[in-house]
Amino acid sequence: MKKTVFFVLLFISCASAFSQGKLIRTGEVPGYFTLKCDFHSHTVFSDGEVWPSFRVREAVQDGLDAIAITDHLEYHPHKKYVTTDDNSAFAIAKGSAARNNLILIRAAEVTRKMPPGHLNLLFLPDSIIFFDTTFLAVINQAVGEGAFVQWNHPGWDAQQPDGVARMLDIHRELIKNGKLHGIEIYNDGIFYPGVMEWCIENDLAIMGNTDIHGTTNEVRVSSGDSHRAMTLVFAHERTEKELKEALFQGRTLVWYGDTLAGKKEWALPFVRSCLKRTGPVNEDDSYSYYRIENISDIPYFLTNGENKDAPSGISLPGMTYRVVKIKKKGDQLLRYRVSNVKTGTSDRLLITL
Repeated sequence: MKKTVFFVLLFISCASAFSQGKLIRTGEVPGYFTLKCDFHSHTVFSDGEVWPSFRVREAVQDGLDAIAITDHLEYHPHKKYVTTDDNSAFAIAKGSAARNNLILIRAAEVTRKMPPGHLNLLFLPDSIIFFDTTFLAVINQAVGEGAFVQWNHPGWDAQQPDGVARMLDIHRELIKNGKLHGIEIYNDGIFYPGVMEWCIENDLAIMGNTDIHGTTNEVRVSSGDSHRAMTLVFAHERTEKELKEALFQGRTLVWYGDTLAGKKEWALPFVRSCLKRTGPVNEDDSYSYYRIENISDIPYFLTNGENKDAPSGISLPGMTYRVVKIKKKGDQLLRYRVSNVKTGTSDRLLITL
């Protein structure tokens, strides 16, 4: 009887220590690992609604490889009930993250009116304290410690009433001095037009995150999305060090809803790795039949086909295939616009199968 009780308690302990993760199948860029990341989330240690270890469990269940808990440095509405120590959330969550093989990034959100707005400081050293809290002093100290600086929700209507993202002088100064490294093109259900072009022109990382305060489950239910928004990062290894290096190099794509967005140099090899053409699997007197397969969970919608001897469009939801026919005496190349892959605010990826 005592042995039975012992094993029951052991099972309960193990079950509470580890979470069951969702397997998300994405593409890859040759030579790199694809890391699924959310670099913007909050807990009760600022204005979030959940405990730090819950953020870890949720991230594992959502199939992520890395998260950053980015509680506000200047805003602590729950301080009557929890300490305002800026290191507490990370300290609470790091053990659970390690047990679940999740990369947990030490981070914080600088919270100012526009300009400059809100910026996340990623990869902070443990127990960093900002004694001089003027904006540039905080940025300089963080960058001096090797932090990656991300400009959050640049068109947030609470700071830009018309919802239009604008590059201001302070942001240009930060970019010029190497103190701004990435910008969110997508945040909490909103895509910001024009911001991709800023990132491309200034060689910045293209970022997209949840900015989650409640639970990702309730967000998915309200949006109807099958997954949480995330930044896909192409790193040499699945480590924090290589993740950081990849961000500074701008090796990212953003996946939100059914949309993939990012620089063409990363989008093209990534999408190519997801779509496979095999065959012909069958032939008749007039046509050859080919199998076009999507081996990822990301849907792809191929439109504006340039080959008059093949279908003008192909819809490929995640993990599906289609058999298409091409005239045997016609052009055998399949060339399409991928309507849900943005390489600019109005640009769509062109791909040849």
